[in-house]
Amino acid sequence: MCAAVAVNPLRSKYQKLVGHLTEISHLQGVLGLLEWDQQVMMPSGAASCRESQSSILTGILHDKKTNQELGDIISELDQSLEENVFNEWEKANIRDAKRAWDKEIKIPKRLAQRLSELSSRGYAAWTEARDRNQFSVFAPVLEDWVKALKEKANYIDPNRPVYDVLLDDFERGLTSDRLEQLFGDLKESLIPLVKKIKEKNWQPSAEFLTKNEFPVDPQVEFSHSVARDIGFDMKCGRLDVSIHPFTGGAHPTDVRMTTRYSATNLLSGLGGTIHETGHSLYEQARNKDYENLPVSEALSMGIHESQSLLWERMVGQSLPFWEHYFSKLAKLFPEQLKDVSPKDLYLAYNTVKPDYIRVEADEVTYPLHIAIRYEIEKDLVEGKIKVTDLPAIWNRKYEEYLGIPPPPTDTLGVLQDVHWSAGLVGYFPTYTLGAIYAVQFFRQAEKEVPQLTEEIRNGNFAPLKEWLNKSIHVKGSLIPSGDELAVSVTGEPLNAKLFGEYLVDKYSTIYNL
Repeated sequence: MCAAVAVNPLRSKYQKLVGHLTEISHLQGVLGLLEWDQQVMMPSGAASCRESQSSILTGILHDKKTNQELGDIISELDQSLEENVFNEWEKANIRDAKRAWDKEIKIPKRLAQRLSELSSRGYAAWTEARDRNQFSVFAPVLEDWVKALKEKANYIDPNRPVYDVLLDDFERGLTSDRLEQLFGDLKESLIPLVKKIKEKNWQPSAEFLTKNEFPVDPQVEFSHSVARDIGFDMKCGRLDVSIHPFTGGAHPTDVRMTTRYSATNLLSGLGGTIHETGHSLYEQARNKDYENLPVSEALSMGIHESQSLLWERMVGQSLPFWEHYFSKLAKLFPEQLKDVSPKDLYLAYNTVKPDYIRVEADEVTYPLHIAIRYEIEKDLVEGKIKVTDLPAIWNRKYEEYLGIPPPPTDTLGVLQDVHWSAGLVGYFPTYTLGAIYAVQFFRQAEKEVPQLTEEIRNGNFAPLKEWLNKSIHVKGSLIPSGDELAVSVTGEPLNAKLFGEYLVDKYSTIYNL
């Protein structure tokens, strides 16, 4: 008779942790589907009901996340990490479970539900404000958000600046001091670059884009085709339309992304699709051995944005990309693109022209859009400015940083982004962090993927996708911070200098500076 094999009690504890975390992950997935539905499919009359549904589910989730048995398990496992029981992935799960527990246990259930209610109410107020072009319709909800976020930050860590606490939800370990330095350096280099380009008094011809209309149905066909070609698995995801493009869903096998189309802006829908496809590839390639666990999740929003921006900018706005795709696009729009070449479209796509809309901004001015939002939201939660002052402050900064007159409407100005309606204060800086990471990662891919430029020119995106899967996606949150991941992939931490060099090199060539 064989003797029973003894099971290490810590292994049994770890399996209980896995059970708790898996249940939480599935409930978060359901909440994610409710949020997707609200922005894509839900009738506007259901807003109040959805607010209640989300609040109740958030309360259940909060109870699960603050369950004392879960806390005891995490505490015991965290104290046993030095023992030779867990592999590196399991240790990362324990580390991140503790990080989440330490935050969640400090937030009262009533506040968690309040934040959920504000998210639903905020989106409804934001869409109404946009429809009516009146910031004052949205302002009361934003004031409630500011109060609630201050309260949340104070519960989590009353000794840290409010903005740093909020920022940590999206980019772990980053501080506003470092952001100040980063944005200061970027403004110092980008504002003069924008000025030089404006003084050049020359722009690539884009008349073929502005004088023509491009029916939406062929745009949809082309966008879906590009998303599939890049590697988005339509069996495990969807591409729909929403007011503001986003990526969400419930699980790597159920990734929901959206874009938006305009008959007068051909590149907006396609750019949004490629951007969101980059996010979706990250989600679909999460580590299957540890699915539903923290270590399989994206490391940070800065890293997530690096994946969307790498595909959108490094690939989708490159000349090799259009040398492959232009003939296909021209078949869909033969009259509009008559006498146009791939180089013409490439140049038109990479025009630098300061304008109001962030999601349609060029690479050079985009970080300045983010700097404006970062400065406003930071001052807002720190009590330096009032919600009612936002339109005036927004307009003044656009004139100062981008050299353009105030936007003619609130919808083109302070109401253009959905983020504040969902309480996502601290999210905006991750776009610029993502742009910096994207340049760094792509440069490394160029070194490691044979003939990458030719592969893109031939429409073969698999080598790049596989490199990203191996180097970034499957690692999830195994590595504790974006800087450390950058070191593991490229040999150095986040390097804004490379981003600046990339922009100067590319646009000096385009504009012959």
